[in-house]
Amino acid sequence: MRRRFHKGITTVEFAIIGLLMMVVVFGIIEFGRALFVMNMLTEAARRGARLAAVCPVGDPAPANAAAFTNAGPAVAGLTPSNVQVQYLDVNGAPIANPGGNFGSIRYVSVSIVGFTQQLFIPSFMLSIPMSGFSTTLPRESLGVPRAGAVTPC
Repeated sequence: MRRRFHKGITTVEFAIIGLLMMVVVFGIIEFGRALFVMNMLTEAARRGARLAAVCPVGDPAPANAAAFTNAGPAVAGLTPSNVQVQYLDVNGAPIANPGGNFGSIRYVSVSIVGFTQQLFIPSFMLSIPMSGFSTTLPRESLGVPRAGAVTPC
């Protein structure tokens, strides 16, 4: 009788410890995935800024490139609407009408805004706001060639 009692205790102990271990393992996996998403958002801002420096003002290509729309979704839920492209003057202030003040553009800034990452850990649902990833680069051609017409990217 006593031996049967110990078998039952072992099963209950394993169930409790097993549940805790599964939560810890899935937590580690999800936080690793969150770090991957953070790195991809940094790369998205860099790609968008690099393209915005050479594309015409107002072209949708930098936002599409930053959201990886042509290569398939690298980050689930990231869309071109989460990508903000700004044109900055020599002091780093945003230019309200970049098309009308083309000559005063000195920098291009691309930011990821309004993006939230969901973590799926058993018994927990966490939403982590992942905005604020930004890259600023000096402007280059802004889509204006030395000779010929301006073409979209």
